[in-house]
Amino acid sequence: MSIKCIVVEDQPPAQRILRKFIEDAGSLELKGVFSDGLSAMEFLKTEQVDLMFLDIHLPKISGIEFLKSLKNRPYVILTTAFSEYALEGYDLDVIDYLLKPFSFQRFLQAINKVPALGGNEAQADTKELYVKSGHEFIKVNIEDIISINSDSDYTEIQLGDKKVLSNESLKHWLAVLDSKKFIQLHKSYIINTSKIARVSGNQVFMELEVVVPIGRAYKEQFMNRLTS
Repeated sequence: MSIKCIVVEDQPPAQRILRKFIEDAGSLELKGVFSDGLSAMEFLKTEQVDLMFLDIHLPKISGIEFLKSLKNRPYVILTTAFSEYALEGYDLDVIDYLLKPFSFQRFLQAINKVPALGGNEAQADTKELYVKSGHEFIKVNIEDIISINSDSDYTEIQLGDKKVLSNESLKHWLAVLDSKKFIQLHKSYIINTSKIARVSGNQVFMELEVVVPIGRAYKEQFMNRLTS
């Protein structure tokens, strides 16, 4: 399922970034880009979209005033360089708030919150992730992930042929990854259930001889998931 979306943003560099991220996400269909709220308003009178990326600082009418004027709003993700507007944005029941400059990973987190996709369908449509590792962003094929291990200040992503250290927390990966495929098995581990080779006692043996412990608090849920 694709989400029909529009961008309301007056700065060309920001428009280009959003166009690129929307294209790379795979689950979004861009229906138009507008430099001011009045042009977007005219478009929305005859066209229906699911999601709008809306800059707060716009010419003619501010993004907040534009949003307040809409009777039948699509889901909204606000974008701005000024964090002080976040609270007002959430009072308007927006999906998320992207503070410029934002990464592709943060962009994916935002669109994964859109209810139009029925929860985790947005996550399921995402085939790749850009993992922040130090000062780099490394592209990772989600299907290649075997497990993710939390180690204090970072997480270690075990792939088929390598390991990638990520600056993100285990909680972040639980929010980003498809919960139909990935499950927390221990306070420090998430696994890709499609990579399970066998389960023995309190251990799960994954592909490439990766062994993951089953935490006591997670065992019942995991076994129910495994046998259902």
